[in-house]
Amino acid sequence: MTRNLLEVDDLDPVTLARILDRAEQWKATPDAVEPALAGKTVAALFQKPSARTRLSVEVAVTTLAGHAVYVRDEEVGIDRRETAEDVARTFASMCDVIAARVFDHTLLARFADAVDIPIVNLLSDVAHPCQALADLLTLRETVGPLEGLRLAYLGDGNNVAASLAFAAALSGIEFVIGTPSEYELDADVVERARNLGGVVELAGDPYEAVRDADAVYTDVWTSMGQEDEADARRRAFAGWTIDGPLLKAARDDAVFMHCLPAHRGEEVAREVIDGPQSVVWQQAGNRMHAVRSLFVELTTGTVS
Repeated sequence: MTRNLLEVDDLDPVTLARILDRAEQWKATPDAVEPALAGKTVAALFQKPSARTRLSVEVAVTTLAGHAVYVRDEEVGIDRRETAEDVARTFASMCDVIAARVFDHTLLARFADAVDIPIVNLLSDVAHPCQALADLLTLRETVGPLEGLRLAYLGDGNNVAASLAFAAALSGIEFVIGTPSEYELDADVVERARNLGGVVELAGDPYEAVRDADAVYTDVWTSMGQEDEADARRRAFAGWTIDGPLLKAARDDAVFMHCLPAHRGEEVAREVIDGPQSVVWQQAGNRMHAVRSLFVELTTGTVS
């Protein structure tokens, strides 16, 4: 049974499919959701604030009859008041899962080395695996079977793109990433995804990237913590806005995806994100359904 989720490739294709199957089933039939976390507590640690992530975790745990405790970094002072390892040990003495949204990915690895309870990466500087699970669920619902589907991601080769590359590889999706020069997806991520059997194509032109795509995905050009790079990034990403003409270069029935929050007029035009091909709100809601199924997988591995 999978113990931690620090990145999507901690899962294997069978486990990933089972998580998605359960999420899809429980979303369709809410009365079938089992109290799988009854008597269990999830420590939800947030170094970085969030809307969708916090909501998804708290609602997911509540609907599983568990209890989520929201903890802010200033309340624990990781590596200031006490070490990350001591924080993890304290949480593990009272909680059954640690779910954390952090700046530095190595912090999650330190947690995992220090305790024996599941560690869930809610976001780090190198990965956003729970978002990728929600993305796969959304693609299943809106496009169809994942095997052979073509997903184009345009923008910064960031943590979202990395997790998408692994998720695509494990589910049979052809992944195309289009980025401006100097913002490419890390070469190690590309190699790891390809070693999982994934098809990963790199593009330096947005129209080339979206050609024949079943889904077109983007993220903000400047993520939280990169504010001092905003002007430089706007210049570098000029011409990469997903607008009507660019979306039309994909398949006629292609869907538009965004992990949110969105900056209309920068990475995406208002006509696209608020248009009929946009599935971003379904995608946002699926954060809860995906993470709920993940928590069950990590804590029991037995609920179908």
